Amino acid sequence: MMTLANKITLLRAALSLVMFAFILLPFWWARFIATAIFILAASTDWVDGKIARETNTITPFGAIVDPFVDKILVIAAFFAFVAIRPLNVPIWAVFLILLRELMVSNLRAIAALDGKVMAAERWGKFKTVVQMSAIGVIFFVIVLMHLAHLLHGPMQKVCWMSFVTLIKFPYTVTAIAAVITWISAISYLRNNWDLLKKSWSLPCK
Repeated sequence: MMTLANKITLLRAALSLVMFAFILLPFWWARFIATAIFILAASTDWVDGKIARETNTITPFGAIVDPFVDKILVIAAFFAFVAIRPLNVPIWAVFLILLRELMVSNLRAIAALDGKVMAAERWGKFKTVVQMSAIGVIFFVIVLMHLAHLLHGPMQKVCWMSFVTLIKFPYTVTAIAAVITWISAISYLRNNWDLLKKSWSLPCK
């Protein structure tokens, strides 16, 4: 029977896909819903880990799938942001983030073939925090963008001035996230280099 923590992990994967669809809809209410879904999905990452530890139900499935689902959430958000042109989210940075996530996922698969579960490292956890924070900032800019069109009077002016001030942030925070993401990739490669060398020099069992 699937554990509660693993069910929450799979829920986060489903929420990621729904969030992606709502971001792409060109309506203010859809972007607001997407923002709420992201906040909910991101919070489940902490919840499922806490439940698994406190109930002593940490499973191999959770150890492998949980970080993979985090990647789905992050990549879904960044690629959807690229489609919103006023944000100017750099596609090169999103590509680098995707490339790193695929590389580390393959490294985890290699470890699994060797009978090992590759635990998350400090740099990996920090990378996730930076990515989630960057996505949160971009969602905030999206909300300001739509509020500037929806509101009237002084509040509209405040939202519009805030949006104009922060419009460069999506590019900056995505680029920073890409750099931190690759620093974590180098850390994973360095710490698992022996495993990688073993994988390309020995036949599968």
